[in-house]
Amino acid sequence: MAVLALAVACTSDQRAGVASTPEPAAPGNTAAASSPSPEQDPDPDSDPNADADSDSDPVKAPPELDDSETVVARQGETRGGGTFEFGEGEKGEALIIAVRCQGRGEIEVSVKPVNVGFPLECAGGGAGTTTGTAYNQVDVAGVEKKGTVSVLAPSSVRWSMTIGRG
Repeated sequence: MAVLALAVACTSDQRAGVASTPEPAAPGNTAAASSPSPEQDPDPDSDPNADADSDSDPVKAPPELDDSETVVARQGETRGGGTFEFGEGEKGEALIIAVRCQGRGEIEVSVKPVNVGFPLECAGGGAGTTTGTAYNQVDVAGVEKKGTVSVLAPSSVRWSMTIGRG
């Protein structure tokens, strides 16, 4: 399994480009997207700019991507872990994973079927704490396939995520 080693505090905007070759995924089915729990944003595809509170609480809105990148999935503010699906892309496009998190603890993000994952140390504190975004761009064999993103996180951590292609 190829793992992206990324330990970043979510206190400033960052972009990391990654290119590696993962081991082949084991045969089997990928997990289906989880149903939103009461702790998750009930409408993750809603316009992130529509929420007036997002200026004071940046984790509420999923991260934005550059104009040259296409959004394929969004997950609004979520506490604890979660799994959701993203659609397939064009051959030659990289997979972009943008994550915001806040709260005491670390989250672990894993992406199937490309067997890529990374940890992310989140900034502690409340909604007034400065929160940034960690960007990861993955350009490995198989990223054009549809897949799932899973996040393991303690209930003390809030996060939001955008998956894109570019």
